[in-house]
Amino acid sequence: MHKNKNIIKRIMATRGMGQVVTVTIGLIVMCLIFAVLNPSFYSTKNVSNLLRQIAPILLVGIGQSYVMITGNIDLSIGSVLGMSCMMSATLMTRGVPPWVAAFITLIACLVTGLLNGLLVAKFQLPAFIATLGTMQVARGVAQIVNGNYNTDAIGDAAQGFRDILYYGAFLGINNAVWIAVGIFLVFNFILSKTRTGRHIYAVGSNIDASRLSGVNVVSTTVKAYMVSAFCAFVVGIITCAAAGMGSMDAGTGYEMYAVAASVIGGVSTLGGQGILAGTIVGAAIWGVLQNGLQFAGAPVAMRNIVIGVIVVVSVLLDVIIRTGKKPKLTKKAD
Repeated sequence: MHKNKNIIKRIMATRGMGQVVTVTIGLIVMCLIFAVLNPSFYSTKNVSNLLRQIAPILLVGIGQSYVMITGNIDLSIGSVLGMSCMMSATLMTRGVPPWVAAFITLIACLVTGLLNGLLVAKFQLPAFIATLGTMQVARGVAQIVNGNYNTDAIGDAAQGFRDILYYGAFLGINNAVWIAVGIFLVFNFILSKTRTGRHIYAVGSNIDASRLSGVNVVSTTVKAYMVSAFCAFVVGIITCAAAGMGSMDAGTGYEMYAVAASVIGGVSTLGGQGILAGTIVGAAIWGVLQNGLQFAGAPVAMRNIVIGVIVVVSVLLDVIIRTGKKPKLTKKAD
């Protein structure tokens, strides 16, 4: 019993775990409320669809979490996703084998991540401005690769590609979910157990101190942005596999999904704090809200308002907790 208590204490002492527990309780309460409103919420079909909805949000959330822990942000993640979808689909429709097309697309996405990291860390552009620029460039590439048109169907030759990335299932769970779980395990290990992960936290906590202690700030920041680009690439080819074609609008709004999953899950907008376990919960909350409000018959506008308010409140609480600043109430003089 005493040993179990020590294990629990060690887990709770992990940086950011308190926030994860809090949002997990919130997630459970939300699920119970939506189940009461509509018992079909817990149907096998809806749970399967819900997991498929959460998987891409989790993946972009992982990438955004890496970047945000360094104290930066990646606004280009949705456009890189769109570039991945369009570029891979265009290559496939022109006879390039699916996995070769995916590899070429991966290189293009990683180059975008490299560019983001260099602009922010080496040339010291504000992350907001740098990634806003590359967001437009990546979206432009997505539009131009097929002459400003969505692609045709990627064809029967890509059926195996589509099955592996989306339509196939293992143990009754969609392959896209397994891919998200596998990528989470890899990047969670890197962030929590390796020197690279420690450097990412150090850069986000205090960039000057980390530089003085020998951390290569440029290299660390570039790695974080390349992780973000990689995650966007994966969601892009999954989107291509799901639709069977490339869409120029793929990834639109995903920068919001990524930030929401990270912030709701406890990743600090000020850098240096957060764990990927929280990003799972943040992505789940986003997915459950979208799905549950739809089951409850809420209009799309109301869903957007609710989710937007939750994101703003999450960021506000983070700033208050991290800076110690609380709203001041002025007292009237007697």
